[in-house]
Amino acid sequence: MKALVLTAIKKLKEKDVPTPSPKDDEVLIQTAYAGICGTDRELYNGLPGSAQANPPIILGHENSGIVKEVGKNVTSVKPGDRVTVDPNIYCGQCYYCRTSRPELCEHLSAVGVTRDGGFAEYFTAPAKVVYPISDSLSLKAAAVTEPLSCALHGVNLLKLHPYQKALVIGDGFMGELFVQTLMAMGVHQVDLAGISEEKLKLNHDHFGVKTFNTAQGDKVPENSYDIVVEAVGNPATQEEAIRSTRRGAQVLMFGVANPNSHFSINSYEIYQKQLTIQGSFINPYCFEDAIGLLESGKVDVLPLISHELKLGEVEEFTSGKLKDVSKAVVEVNDLK
Repeated sequence: MKALVLTAIKKLKEKDVPTPSPKDDEVLIQTAYAGICGTDRELYNGLPGSAQANPPIILGHENSGIVKEVGKNVTSVKPGDRVTVDPNIYCGQCYYCRTSRPELCEHLSAVGVTRDGGFAEYFTAPAKVVYPISDSLSLKAAAVTEPLSCALHGVNLLKLHPYQKALVIGDGFMGELFVQTLMAMGVHQVDLAGISEEKLKLNHDHFGVKTFNTAQGDKVPENSYDIVVEAVGNPATQEEAIRSTRRGAQVLMFGVANPNSHFSINSYEIYQKQLTIQGSFINPYCFEDAIGLLESGKVDVLPLISHELKLGEVEEFTSGKLKDVSKAVVEVNDLK
């Protein structure tokens, strides 16, 4: 089969490799689409994602496809089923797994990170992380179930009420997903701050979102929001997130920061405003809800996908040569 292999840091090579066979509790999936995200760029550059990727490895952790074969113990799916895959595999035995916090698993493994993933014509995954989807959901949209599930996990960590006003800082794909997720969960006003006029216009025109273009001088209101999601990971926007909160607000620090970066915060403001500042990591127990939001149409990801690539074009993204990407997916096999 054809596969795109990370052979070394900053080296991707399209190769012919053996088609894998599923173990007794695994599923063999013919890949339809594989999403590409910032984590893939980090892995390409030798940085860790949810876990460390050690070459040679086939990346691709946002996947959809069709089941081709199942192991002898698998009953949850069958050949021919259309599926999407949660890449994260928890050990079930460590302190965090045994206290209902599997996202913090000490032995986390992941499809497309620690084991071969969807940048190949076929890949295997444990049946427990393979989710069937309805015929009404396109395989292209299903490929981004994983990032939507990450947004859902972050939102689930917050206490939401319809009366709240929310602000999302960052108009990247994850920020855009947070806007729709908060709206779908009943928050009555969700605003978006970013720097891309094109993406801000799309969210304003298509989804009715109030937007602020900070690159063109728009000022994000201070002391105004009950919920603030920081989806950039930059000290300046992290400080902006705190400034924009009103009393009793909750701040979700979702953006992935440089491990060595820090931001300044006024500790009296945390006390005086009674702020809650929350981190969020990956996506435990959120795939069914993410599929539900996609199948119901409450979250519409297709307008946010700006690029559809082939395997041989992936390195243009991971190397940074491909510009103005909102969201890119790879069509691995034509399974429409």
